[in-house]
Amino acid sequence: MSAAHLRAATIEDAAAVAAIYATYVATTAISFETEPPDAATMAQRMGKVLALHPWLVATIDDEVVGYAYASPHRDRAAYRWSVDVAAYLDARFHRRGIAKRLYEALCTLLKMQHIVNAFGIISLPNAASAALHESCGFVRCATETRVGYKFDAWHDVGMWQKVLQTDASAPVEPAPFMSLPAEAVARVLNG
Repeated sequence: MSAAHLRAATIEDAAAVAAIYATYVATTAISFETEPPDAATMAQRMGKVLALHPWLVATIDDEVVGYAYASPHRDRAAYRWSVDVAAYLDARFHRRGIAKRLYEALCTLLKMQHIVNAFGIISLPNAASAALHESCGFVRCATETRVGYKFDAWHDVGMWQKVLQTDASAPVEPAPFMSLPAEAVARVLNG
């Protein structure tokens, strides 16, 4: 099998991304959505995110097998240096290091954008996701108890934080993802 290749997502990836995500929505409490979004809805979400933050896909032999993205942590302006991050893989490609590569590239790009904090929000229990975040330098910082109800059960949500800028006493204004130099982004994705 070929190695995974990372690239910035495009709206044309929406159907493949929606297909990967649909399994998580339909069969797990990993996502608190109850109806899988269709390709058109996913394209809208991707377009909204890509205006400011990275959305990456991993491909093998031109097939999208996973993705990771960042989105605003909260809506208020003072939160603009913080993002939430997420990664999802086609189940056939779990435990091959692809999610870790996606997260490492995503965090490097976020750092280039001057983002200070990345947060992974994990429905619990989810040992695999917790291990992924911790292997990428995230530290558990909070737990919300009985916050989501899905599949006839209450679920806790844990929050993992990674500080991307250690000297952020006077943070630099975040740069939109699309404003990063293409050569620098390519180096991160091909690294």
